[in-house]
Amino acid sequence: MKKLKKYLALACMGVLGMTVLTGCGDSGVSGELGDAGEVNVSTDGAAITFGTNAEFPPFEFVTSGGVIDDFDGIDMKIAKQIGDDNGMTAKIENMEFDSLLIALENGQVDAVIAGMSITDERKEAVDFSVPYYTATQVMIVKEDSDIAKASDMEGKNIAVIQGYTGEECVKELGYDYEAFKKGTETILELVNGKCDVVVIDSATAEKYVKDNEGLKIVEDPSAFESEEYGIAVKKGNTEILDKVNASVQKMLDDGTIANWAAEYSDSDAE
Repeated sequence: MKKLKKYLALACMGVLGMTVLTGCGDSGVSGELGDAGEVNVSTDGAAITFGTNAEFPPFEFVTSGGVIDDFDGIDMKIAKQIGDDNGMTAKIENMEFDSLLIALENGQVDAVIAGMSITDERKEAVDFSVPYYTATQVMIVKEDSDIAKASDMEGKNIAVIQGYTGEECVKELGYDYEAFKKGTETILELVNGKCDVVVIDSATAEKYVKDNEGLKIVEDPSAFESEEYGIAVKKGNTEILDKVNASVQKMLDDGTIANWAAEYSDSDAE
């Protein structure tokens, strides 16, 4: 979850308007264009709204009694802590992955946290926080599979998640594939013998293999480079970005995010 991309066509992004729309609900995030076109955003409200796609365990998923309402995962822990550090209540808007940056541009959310890879293409449309997690793409196959490297996928039935990094990686390799909206759908295809391999982010692959007997992970560093996850904010939104960065850097420095990653990798949640 290229250099590795969860791809969203920049053509879908609108041009920055002269004012910044207020965030969802009662977030109270508003602002106007300052000098040199920078967006000066005020966070004098009580909430900060994050957009996510809660189909990406262990980073975000839906469960009863989550960290933020029914939403749980590493990213949800981070979002809640960012809110707490800034005296704000973190709220979640769950939507399709391909809609996240559009919602950010339109002011529906204040930030996006969704295991989103930082790419040069995305950086043209949004600003990213400091990276908070490094991952790579891997292949999930059945234990008796003969797939041992990425080139072995040629001619195989490949499943990916629509809009995720894995889709772009397979596309760049030149292989045919079928895209699904949810990771659980790709795993079901694999378990039922309807596909031969699923290409997905490493942390999520570990979770799915742990929860489904008879599957294994195949790595190929020569085909899949590492990627960094970041939190996206509207371009020019320096006030929100500074608050996010300060909180994330603190969590990186004191090992909080690393501890959460270990906690969720050992968890049976979702």
